[in-house]
Amino acid sequence: MVREALLREGNACVCMGAMHEDAREDERGGNKVEKRESMWDVYLRRGMSRRSFVKGCVALTSLMGLSTEMLPKVVEAAETKPLPVVIWIHGHECTGCDESFIRSASPLASDLILSQIALEYDHLLAAACGEPFEAHLEETIETYKGKYILAVEGAACSKDNGVYCMSGGHTFTSTLRRAAANAAAVIAYGTCAVSGGIQAASPNPTGSSGIAQFVGKTPLVNVPGCPPIPEVMTGVVMHVALFGTIPPVDGEGRPKQFYGNRIHDTCYRRPFFDAGMFAESYDDAGSKAGWCLYKLGCRGPETYNSCGNLRWYQGMSYPIQSGAPCIGCSNANFWDDGAMSERLPKYAYPIGDVDKIGAALAGVTAVGVAAHAAASVVQRNKRDAAKAEENGEQVKK
Repeated sequence: MVREALLREGNACVCMGAMHEDAREDERGGNKVEKRESMWDVYLRRGMSRRSFVKGCVALTSLMGLSTEMLPKVVEAAETKPLPVVIWIHGHECTGCDESFIRSASPLASDLILSQIALEYDHLLAAACGEPFEAHLEETIETYKGKYILAVEGAACSKDNGVYCMSGGHTFTSTLRRAAANAAAVIAYGTCAVSGGIQAASPNPTGSSGIAQFVGKTPLVNVPGCPPIPEVMTGVVMHVALFGTIPPVDGEGRPKQFYGNRIHDTCYRRPFFDAGMFAESYDDAGSKAGWCLYKLGCRGPETYNSCGNLRWYQGMSYPIQSGAPCIGCSNANFWDDGAMSERLPKYAYPIGDVDKIGAALAGVTAVGVAAHAAASVVQRNKRDAAKAEENGEQVKK
């Protein structure tokens, strides 16, 4: 659906021409001046109302994890800043990140591409190909030097001078270095781009790795996941687009608003974990009742992501909700960290033996229930005594 929408609208990436720009001759100097549209200009050109524009800004503010106090700044940026030029290049990967991106629901990927960014180059979404398409990449890098956002999907392979991943007659690593050196910011989409992903899994025959060593001093934000959540991808690129900087990141370069919590912290099965109620197999009664999947290999306690909050496909579901343990796909080296169905060797939190959680909690709960019951009896006796004293002989003792 997204591809069809792009073809109907004649997007820059599809037609290899900046549809969001209006080249005109400067009457005084005869030089060509490029007037690039803002997001508000696009809304006006399409005949959309101010109300729709503000609603879109509200949605973007929420998506980026910003407070309502930042809404005026988001509106101002959307009104005045030209649509950001985005170049999206692919290394060693499966295009799963792009496929995830086009399934974004807030905002819709078609709205994002057609109204909120100027996507000039993307293998997956482009109708163009061949030498003209590659020439357009070089032209875009030169024209918008230091101004465009570079989105990178896939690992960078370095063995044998990178010949195992080439496009347009160039190795991916050489294109990455050149594009990153002239970018305003780089976004590493997916675990492959962040840490190598499955391409870097043992024995790693192509010498694949994350892209960090190839981007130099250009600001880099990591968006791991296999694939990342669609709304996380759109939220990060829009933050860079509107504010001109990468969002606040943690020690691993991940945006805090999306990777600030472990999946375990927001998991709806967490109460079963705390109660010591674990599924022992995929078809036992506990699994069918929705008990915790920790003993079936769930990596939620050590994985940081927004799966439990945002979920996939317009918030419909995510792996744990579907009965499958988290495989920790946003962690580096998750392919090599043991079988994905094997239980973690220990729970990374100072609470003791997981196997004893249920028993200990049951004992504490029993004591608590008994104490509550005893206190209730005492309080009832006090109320009865007070009532008897107040009513005198009307109440039997």
